[in-house]
Amino acid sequence: MKESSNKRVLVGMSGGIDSSATCIMLQEQGYEVVGMTMRTWDIPAQFSQPDQEEPNYILEAKALARKLGIEHHVADVREEFKQVIVKYFIDEYMQGRTPNPCVMCNPLFKERLLCEWADRTGCDWISTGHYCRIEERQGKLYIVSGNDNTKDQSYFLWRLPQEVLQRFLFPLGEFTKQEVRDYLKDKGFEAKAQGGESMEICFIEGDYRDFLRQQIPDIDTKIGPGYFVDNKGVKIGQHKGFPYYTIGQRKGLGIAMGHPAHVLRINAEKNTVMLGNAEDLKAEYMLVEDAMITDLQELLECPNLTVRIRYRSKPIPCQVLLLENGQMLVRFLSEASAITPGQSAVFYDGKRVLGGAFIASQRGIFKIIAEHPFKE
Repeated sequence: MKESSNKRVLVGMSGGIDSSATCIMLQEQGYEVVGMTMRTWDIPAQFSQPDQEEPNYILEAKALARKLGIEHHVADVREEFKQVIVKYFIDEYMQGRTPNPCVMCNPLFKERLLCEWADRTGCDWISTGHYCRIEERQGKLYIVSGNDNTKDQSYFLWRLPQEVLQRFLFPLGEFTKQEVRDYLKDKGFEAKAQGGESMEICFIEGDYRDFLRQQIPDIDTKIGPGYFVDNKGVKIGQHKGFPYYTIGQRKGLGIAMGHPAHVLRINAEKNTVMLGNAEDLKAEYMLVEDAMITDLQELLECPNLTVRIRYRSKPIPCQVLLLENGQMLVRFLSEASAITPGQSAVFYDGKRVLGGAFIASQRGIFKIIAEHPFKE
């Protein structure tokens, strides 16, 4: 960790439980807290009054800042958020992939803005309410899972570079969510302690398909209906358009096959969606790309390497080979299912994040497997 006598810390304040507790904890630890709230995307449910100019979470963050006597700033970044994160979200679905907006938002958007505002406000340190920790090993910093397995957010942070990590403080990493609620209650913030959880995708209320239609009014004309096919490519029915489906999906397919059907693959070019049974979703290998690994040699040689292929999924023991084209071939050592291009594959040694990558198209994987055998 970097050393600094500057005790000013910029906290990303969402107005919720976690960032509020972060502000109070850091104050108690002797830091001079500066709050910053990003206005990224307005949702009607965030406005309680018809004439309200700012969403509820900004008003709540401001109220907490006043109560704690801390400096507070609001960054109106709605247009940039739309051009960077929302555009990425839409583009991924329109290419037949399943986006991972939180993974993209942290390094590309939120943490970048926090760094910029920290510099602007004279803060050496940055903090958020993520449930994770930082560990230093041989001069390198690693994200480590928080103590609350149900709230661990290390999966989303694999793309944070070393120069950003060295400025970060994660005071909630040692606590469970219930302990954080109890802490706020003990500090006199009982109403805040009883607050609800934030949405996983902060800019979507309800179904992502409705959001796509709102953002691309002509999507149903542009894409149109396509065909469901079986695993041999035979047409077995019609679907509403490939962006409305995700790999592993079972409900809402609108087709009766006499047995539970799951989405196996999505072909954006042909506007086809392949269906099969749950057994067809299982995989022994996957390809990943655009990796960001703290120490590649350590990853390749790690005897206890595991990978998580979606948020909240269990770590799967695995082995990794680096391919000539920069992609990595991952071999699962226990059952894996529903490999979804566009999602993140995050690699762990125990609770320590070694790095991550995006799940690539699996086209041609069997040829690659034959050419790159793993050592037994």
